[in-house]
Amino acid sequence: MSDTVLPGPDTSFGRRVRERLAAERVVWFTTVGADGTPQPNPVWFLWEDGGFLVYNRTDAGRLANIAARPQVSLHFNSDREGQDIVVFRGRARRAGSAPPPHEHPAYTDKYGQAMSAVTGSREKFGEAFAVPLRIDVTRVRGY
Repeated sequence: MSDTVLPGPDTSFGRRVRERLAAERVVWFTTVGADGTPQPNPVWFLWEDGGFLVYNRTDAGRLANIAARPQVSLHFNSDREGQDIVVFRGRARRAGSAPPPHEHPAYTDKYGQAMSAVTGSREKFGEAFAVPLRIDVTRVRGY
């Protein structure tokens, strides 16, 4: 997958999407539970190779949701006026080839200090959030 799924960089929406992917620290990641209800969770992420990389706890409920129903959505918060909406649709899968979060340079650049604050050290964060997921984005919409 590549960034070609994103709106064109020559459009104002395409520019805003790229700016938010680079600047935002949290995205809402929604899976579908066994009972059919949406299960939104705020997560840390990296945008790389045209998709999202999200690290998860081994006991995260979303792992079972994705195994049964890999279609997911992600979105950023709107601005204060309810504008600047960006919604992504895609398919989630385990990303076994991804390095652990504490060994991923871009991830530690973005979240290193917070990783230590959450678990005491980057290494402990890597142990706690040991399951990488890759979300291959198939559609982007918003305004």
